[in-house]
Amino acid sequence: MSMAYEEYMRQLVKPMRQELTQAGFQELRTEEEVESFLEESKGTSLVVVNSVCGCAAGLARPAVTQALITHDKEPDHLVTVFAGQDKEATAKMRAQFPDFEPSSPSIMLLKDNEVVHFIPREEIEDHEVEDIVDNLKSAMDQHC
Repeated sequence: MSMAYEEYMRQLVKPMRQELTQAGFQELRTEEEVESFLEESKGTSLVVVNSVCGCAAGLARPAVTQALITHDKEPDHLVTVFAGQDKEATAKMRAQFPDFEPSSPSIMLLKDNEVVHFIPREEIEDHEVEDIVDNLKSAMDQHC
């Protein structure tokens, strides 16, 4: 790919990344960062597989941030990988959970690095933000 294209994509997704990082999420952009996170993290973790699609912009990211802002219980760790952008990091994260089909966007709640709740694209796309928020809050009530 051309350098101009790569720079264009970096600039295009910058606000999409910031929406989660400003909410307290740590971006995992390399395989090594994913490995390190998985080796060192204990407790509960909220993992968002971010993407450029409309359901990520209009539903997943707003639902995740709203759930965190309006809920008392919060996971110990907030992390994100960006599908289609940080391909190796996303592949590494997905490889840790082979029982779950790759889905972008998607939201996973982990407890000691085991998936205890998974919200795939099918439960994001064509759903209301409030329904996704309620889904996530219910999972946090149960596991955080």
